[in-house]
Amino acid sequence: MDLNSLRQFLVVARLEHLSHAADELHVAQPSLSRTIARLESELRTP
Repeated sequence: MDLNSLRQFLVVARLEHLSHAADELHVAQPSLSRTIARLESELRTP
């Protein structure tokens, strides 16, 4: 887990939409999805 992943998670949580968060973060949506999936795996929670 790194700070960038947590920052991205916060944007997703705030916007409640992966595509909108990806646009705001200027990253590809599949990349953001993988980041969130990694966090879920590390924290063992969906």
